[in-house]
Amino acid sequence: MIPNGLLFLFSRPQSEELAAEHLIREHHRGRALSEILEDAYITGRCSRQQIDRLLDRPEVVHAVGVDMAAAHAPAA
Repeated sequence: MIPNGLLFLFSRPQSEELAAEHLIREHHRGRALSEILEDAYITGRCSRQQIDRLLDRPEVVHAVGVDMAAAHAPAA
């Protein structure tokens, strides 16, 4: 159990959470990842380090990977 005083060490900034949600939503809409990462919404809320961390988040990796796999799956 982590004492409440140390939880900040394991939390992510809200701006990073919102940026991840935006990235996933926009990618599901069909936009390219490189294009989304250049959005003012992302660049205005995240530093370069935070953007790098976004790309390491499991939910982002999963969302982008599922979309790419679906795009390259053989037509049934």
